[in-house]
Amino acid sequence: MESTIQPLNPIAFSIGPIEVYWYGIIIGFGIALGLILAIRESERRGLSKEIFPDLMLWAIPIAIISARIYYVIFQWDYYSQNPSDIIKIWEGGIAIHGALIGSVITAYIFAKKRNVSFWKIADIAAPSIILGQAIGRWGNFMNQEAHGGEVSRAFLENLHLPDFIINQMYINGAYYHPTFLYESIWDIIGFVILILLRKVNMRQGEMFLTYVMWYSVGRYFVEGLRTDSLMLTEYLRAAQTISIILVIVAVILLVVRRMKGYSDVRYLDKSV
Repeated sequence: MESTIQPLNPIAFSIGPIEVYWYGIIIGFGIALGLILAIRESERRGLSKEIFPDLMLWAIPIAIISARIYYVIFQWDYYSQNPSDIIKIWEGGIAIHGALIGSVITAYIFAKKRNVSFWKIADIAAPSIILGQAIGRWGNFMNQEAHGGEVSRAFLENLHLPDFIINQMYINGAYYHPTFLYESIWDIIGFVILILLRKVNMRQGEMFLTYVMWYSVGRYFVEGLRTDSLMLTEYLRAAQTISIILVIVAVILLVVRRMKGYSDVRYLDKSV
């Protein structure tokens, strides 16, 4: 049976010599859907409907650059010997944590320039970000990347997965953990939780901090199954370390902001 399994074509279509990959289409769809949700929520919160499109003009390219820089830093042994490959982002090699760091810094500066609360923007964006991440992982699925260690077909069948997922996890003669799926499901659950929390009288900033904690916890455990992790040391995975740090920082910010009264504003008390 395995000999007849063919992977899904990662190329969606071609326009002359230009090949359009499913990865890019899926990532673009996730960004577009997240942007639509953010625009609708920003209008409901009394912000201009242009605020997020304007922010994205800066955040997307900066996120791509910072995601690449992050990846290159953790693969410096290779890139220090092959510096011309640093700019070859089309060959793969970006990291979501790098993108998040770049995006958050961009949003903070943008909010200051527009005289808008950074925390308000971050709270509005949080569900959109995690939804985009959930969708984006299916780009990894199409590329047969970001998977976990080797498993049996019976293991995957016992998860009651459809055949198209099981077959796509058959790579170079072996089956692998569909870690893309684990993280996507975790992110979808997180998205639903964040949407439900919009009905709760939350303190300003705590929607975003909830996102950071939820995503980081899930990423920590999923990362432990992956075979392509960026490593800090021989045994220390970068994404797991960053996830622990983010959870700690988010908890500290939540507590300090409450103690200092920075998060006293609640969204259902008045229009904020």
